[in-house]
Amino acid sequence: MGKYFGTDGFRGEANVDLTVEHAYQVGRFLGWYYGKDKKEKCKVVIGKDTRRSSYMFEYSLVAGLTASGADVYLLHVTTTPSVSYVVRTEDFDCGIMISASHNPYYDNGIKLINSKGEKMDEETILKVEDYIDGKLEIPMAVRDQIGCTVDYSAGRNRYIGHLISLATRSFKDMKIGLDCANGSSSSIAKSVYDALGAKTYVISNEPDGVNINTNCGSTHIEKLQAFVKENNLDVGFAYDGDADRCIAVDENGNVVDGDLILYVCGKYLMEQGRLAGNTIVTTVMSNLGLYKACDKVGMKYEQTAVGDKYVYENMMKNGFVLGGEQSGHIIFSKHARTGDGILTSLMLMEVIMEKKQSLGKLCSEV
Repeated sequence: MGKYFGTDGFRGEANVDLTVEHAYQVGRFLGWYYGKDKKEKCKVVIGKDTRRSSYMFEYSLVAGLTASGADVYLLHVTTTPSVSYVVRTEDFDCGIMISASHNPYYDNGIKLINSKGEKMDEETILKVEDYIDGKLEIPMAVRDQIGCTVDYSAGRNRYIGHLISLATRSFKDMKIGLDCANGSSSSIAKSVYDALGAKTYVISNEPDGVNINTNCGSTHIEKLQAFVKENNLDVGFAYDGDADRCIAVDENGNVVDGDLILYVCGKYLMEQGRLAGNTIVTTVMSNLGLYKACDKVGMKYEQTAVGDKYVYENMMKNGFVLGGEQSGHIIFSKHARTGDGILTSLMLMEVIMEKKQSLGKLCSEV
């Protein structure tokens, strides 16, 4: 863990702990670092959530990156996993997501993503921190070496198309509730479910810059529970601010957390012969009930320290395809390099549709 960057990026109260100067310095270093050994300009893609301060940090990062000679592609308001997807599928040198995830609106953060769509390695992050602390000097780009910005909403649209393509069948006649936390998924989730034929009911999808995560989303699941019951919905999904988490609600209004999602999806993949090693990767925070249920059906499990970073490392080291946390960070490594809330909800829908069972029934064994 670095001086500024924790396991989930550089995070803190906007203009108190994390300032526009910090963002500019991060941009300056990354633009130089990824461009110094290339003949052509380096390419960096940036996404942001709906916090008011995200615009400020976006412009600061852009100023730093272009001043160091990078070309910057702007996805605008989008999810963390969409940045990861675009980086790894479209030949970018790195990606940046501006978000403080499930934190209140006055916090913000800078998450760095490598060219494979994974969280940035510790070595590079320590170099960024050395530059912030004034331990090295880097040159300014001049003349035609100065970078430019590109409106890249097309990248976000390709990610939406990717999500739609993963569904195994139509969701016709399914009544599905979505709580978008007034965050990143507000611009993506409904269009995905509409395209798949669902009767989509949405709450908390009117961001105003200060209402992200406020009494809504995966950290305030009670709002979606009430909504599902009031509208007699088949299932509900709540995302967090940057949509890398998903917590579900079954048809009876019961909470289906990350542990239950791992069980339902893991068991289904195992039955299909698609669960590598018949093993899911969990953290030490997972519930004993999950392990007992796994034992009953012959599903194995690994335990890691808390943090999706450690879950992902274990998955990559051992070739496992499913892992996650109780908080709803679930990684399906066949499709993503990071937790992806909308993807997780689609994978749960696959089980519901293919097994022709309600989510409540599928969870009842735990």
